[in-house]
Amino acid sequence: MLCGRIPGLTLPQRQLCGEMPDALIALGEGHQLGAQECQQQFRGHRWNCSEVWQRNVFAHVIPIASREAAYTYAIASAGAAYAVTAACARGNISTCGCDVRHKAGPSTDGTPAEPWKWGGCSADVDFGMRYTRKFLDARELEHDARTLMNLHNNRAGRTLVKKMLRTDCKCHGVSGSCVMKTCWKSLPPFRLIGDKLMQKYHKAKTVQAVRGKRGLRLVISRRKHGSARPAKPALVWPKRMELIYLEASPNYCERSLQTGTLGTVGRLCQRNGHGSQNCDLLCCGRGHNTQHIRRSKQCRCQFRWCCQVECELCDESYEEFTCK
Repeated sequence: MLCGRIPGLTLPQRQLCGEMPDALIALGEGHQLGAQECQQQFRGHRWNCSEVWQRNVFAHVIPIASREAAYTYAIASAGAAYAVTAACARGNISTCGCDVRHKAGPSTDGTPAEPWKWGGCSADVDFGMRYTRKFLDARELEHDARTLMNLHNNRAGRTLVKKMLRTDCKCHGVSGSCVMKTCWKSLPPFRLIGDKLMQKYHKAKTVQAVRGKRGLRLVISRRKHGSARPAKPALVWPKRMELIYLEASPNYCERSLQTGTLGTVGRLCQRNGHGSQNCDLLCCGRGHNTQHIRRSKQCRCQFRWCCQVECELCDESYEEFTCK
């Protein structure tokens, strides 16, 4: 029933859903986790990741193969792997649990035992990565340059989750001493993963497709956008953990169905602010509207014995600026 109600699934995705519906629930939660993080990271930019997630749950999200598309696919994949891994550790998925490789064992080389041992429930991130790869990569059916780009960014996102696993430890001993420590692998706060992917977004590489003996592959582009000069003969492959994109980003100033952007009309901006939320930058030079707002709110609240809180009503005036 669950699998039949989800729009936009490919046949392999429906098969995976039927085999492990509990894992798909976790993956959907991870997709939303990625959406929230994307909107947080781009909250002050012209493109603020708001329209991307209002389509079919697991469908293609950005029509232009831009730097923003690279981040979107990577953060969605990372969120899915993160949530599936977390669900395994909580026991919410019947086919996985804790990572049994990180457990206490005797020394095999004769060296003294370390003053700590594996214990607790280590995150089984490999299961999360495998399931995420099977499910999200199953929608890439076209075998073209955009498909290769999406697959690369999907892998970069889910692999980053594994690379950012942290080791947590708990001390054991009399009176709070740390005679022995039990340690396990755990997931970091997802915000750290979003921050790291944002760094990779700013360093993302432009790629182009080349066809060789092994079929279509992506290589680092050797020409600037808009330049007619051919690429240099030497081919450089993108690194596995780099984000890559095929097309230059539009300016995102105007609403466009073709590029899937809402434009910046009506967006809140900061008249005297700095950075991407400055009105001159966010409004693309069109100017901004100023609205004077006056409202009343509770203030100078005091606790009265016993037992109530009494507040005064204060007037507040401020200005709000929106893009024309």
